[in-house]
Amino acid sequence: MNQSERRVYLIEALLRENPKYRGMPLPKDRQGQKDLLRALMNVRMPGALSDEYQNIEGEYLTQENAEKGIVSIDELTPVQEGRYLWQGDITRLSCDAIVNAANSQLLGCFRPLHSCIDNCIHSAAGLSLRNACYDVMQRQGYEEPTGQAKITSAYHLPSRYVLHTVGPIVSGKLTATHCEKLASCYRACFQLAEENGLHSIAYCCISTGVFGFPQREAAEIAVRTVKECMTKATGDMRVIFNVFTDKDKQIYEQLLTDTK
Repeated sequence: MNQSERRVYLIEALLRENPKYRGMPLPKDRQGQKDLLRALMNVRMPGALSDEYQNIEGEYLTQENAEKGIVSIDELTPVQEGRYLWQGDITRLSCDAIVNAANSQLLGCFRPLHSCIDNCIHSAAGLSLRNACYDVMQRQGYEEPTGQAKITSAYHLPSRYVLHTVGPIVSGKLTATHCEKLASCYRACFQLAEENGLHSIAYCCISTGVFGFPQREAAEIAVRTVKECMTKATGDMRVIFNVFTDKDKQIYEQLLTDTK
């Protein structure tokens, strides 16, 4: 199969399994097909996948992710010892683990084609990631508390693992509790990485998107908490601060320069 044939196979397989979408026409254009496939993946509930589907999805997503351009931590220049700043799509990073800013269900974003990091990570990793998160949550038996973290395989992403953490939601005035919960997210991910023998983490800007945490304050907490974690670490850990917006990049550049 070539990439186009894989994409059509995956779309048709997902359309067939859901009566609601059977008979939906297949877009003729490449981007239309890509968008439909991602949307169908976004709305699919956790459930068993055939070996054939998983194999073809793996081949398809591995190539798609490679075409975006994989960026290894070994290619980056540290801003400080063991600390890096990189602007771009976190799903392109090759390191031991990337951090996903998840919701309390921990199942990924169900909104078709939504631009949040949770959606992007699940879309690039494949449906096995949602199934793995579902298994974690079934064993836990309750929604994921704010400030903790869980680890899963990264499946078809360039990274090895995904660390899922639920950040605080700020809908009004920023409080000390919000700040402590955010710091707890960074500590929990760092600790979980250490416990699993990992040596590199890429942190996203947790809670600064739809969760409403002010960017400057969030970055200050991130830099301070990671520095504390690295000082106390029992082994070597390299940390990437992954930013997406120009504003976040400027904030982190200043903070990392000021804290050398």
